[in-house]
Amino acid sequence: MTDADPAAALRARAADLDAHDPLAHCRGEFDGEIRAYLDGNSLGRPVRAAADALARFVPGEWGTGLIRSWDDGWFDLPLTLGDRLAAAVLGAAAGQTMVADSTSVILYKLLRAAIAAAPADRRVVVLDRENFPTDRYLAEGVAAETGVELRWIDPDPAAGVTADDLAAVLGSDVAVVLLSHVSYKSGYIADLEGLTALAHEHGALVLWDLCHSAGVLDVRLDAADVDLAVGCTYKFLCGGPGAPAFGYVAARHQAALTQPIQGWMGHADAFGMAQGYRPAEGMRRFLSGTPPILAMVPLMAALGLIEEVGIAAIRAKSITLGRFVIEAADALLADLGVRVVSPRDDERRGGHVTVAHPDFRAVTARLWERDIVPDFRNPDGIRLGLSPLSTSYGEALDAVIAIREELR
Repeated sequence: MTDADPAAALRARAADLDAHDPLAHCRGEFDGEIRAYLDGNSLGRPVRAAADALARFVPGEWGTGLIRSWDDGWFDLPLTLGDRLAAAVLGAAAGQTMVADSTSVILYKLLRAAIAAAPADRRVVVLDRENFPTDRYLAEGVAAETGVELRWIDPDPAAGVTADDLAAVLGSDVAVVLLSHVSYKSGYIADLEGLTALAHEHGALVLWDLCHSAGVLDVRLDAADVDLAVGCTYKFLCGGPGAPAFGYVAARHQAALTQPIQGWMGHADAFGMAQGYRPAEGMRRFLSGTPPILAMVPLMAALGLIEEVGIAAIRAKSITLGRFVIEAADALLADLGVRVVSPRDDERRGGHVTVAHPDFRAVTARLWERDIVPDFRNPDGIRLGLSPLSTSYGEALDAVIAIREELR
């Protein structure tokens, strides 16, 4: 068999999969021309509707409505948009999600609030060394401020945090467990429901980072009895660079939690301008200053497309895309020493496939020069981010073939 044979067979499969893709029409809804974009797990492509929405917003709600637009919807937008996001991708009832700030700021707010509300004998935060750097760094800062102890898990990088890992560090002194739903390196999906239940058995709250799962996985926060969650909107939710993050607080916890960045937007009487802070009821109490209304416009446009097709269809394509990329990597890259780092089990793999080779830092740079854009993660991984709404099977295969060409 020649080298061309497996590639030719895979091209035929990719063409057939694209021809029968129920989400194929969505690719035409995105702006920009690129040969192969496999980094939607870092920054999603813009939907065409975003440009139209911004073009209307500037002369309309902003230019004509001006300050009156706060009364016409802006003031409540962090909460109404949060409810839309909750219904479309988070599996959460209304009144538990807000959109504002950055992921780091909301993570800080929720972690500090959970620690402050914990009993005096619970002074431990559990987290893992494979979590995203911001989560680890921020927890270190919170520990320095509050005096809590950080108790670290050292999971298998390819497997992520398991029930056995978590059980080994839980105890009556744990206040909060901080975990990522999907590993930013391998794409491993943690057992959100099972790990949450395990933490609850020991009286701890769980704060989930959904940055790599929101918009590509069928997340069900209410069904899993999740306490707290945070996530960004510029990856699979295509909200744009620096788009505001979201925070989720289960209704049962809201009255007991007071977030540490007290601003006028979270006051019970925002326009009363009274002396002394009194937190609002519900999710508004987790707001601080003026929210980034302009940055919410592209997110609303992208969310409209997600609502149209449904998260179940998005997840179904995510699974088949990942399976196809692994098949292509096995056929075209394994003989060159490339390892598939991501889980092969569809139920344990998120929205990206990571492949590893010692030369991949240099290979990534050359791929970018060819208008093929994955991303590199230390020490030796290329992440192939597979955004179901905008990624075709053909462009995913183009990336794998280009990796083979560069390695050879």
